[in-house]
Amino acid sequence: MIDWWFRNRRTGPITVAQIPNAALSVFLVVTVLRSVLAPSGRFGTAVGALATGALVVWAADEVVRGVNPWRRLLGAAVLAGRAMAVVGR
Repeated sequence: MIDWWFRNRRTGPITVAQIPNAALSVFLVVTVLRSVLAPSGRFGTAVGALATGALVVWAADEVVRGVNPWRRLLGAAVLAGRAMAVVGR
């Protein structure tokens, strides 16, 4: 079962995490900057939107092109979490 969940369908080894792609890198950098700078007003809103947008792009990419079921489920969980956050507002 572990093999099915975590085996990389393209290259063969077990893959739980990977080097961040561009969208996830943008999310991580913007999140750190948001934590350090604590922007407010329109700039703060734009920074938050950029972080959320980058995370949604990463999650959607994982759902569509994830290398194993774990990565696809992770992307789907992040998308569901973001959708619930929007609905809950």
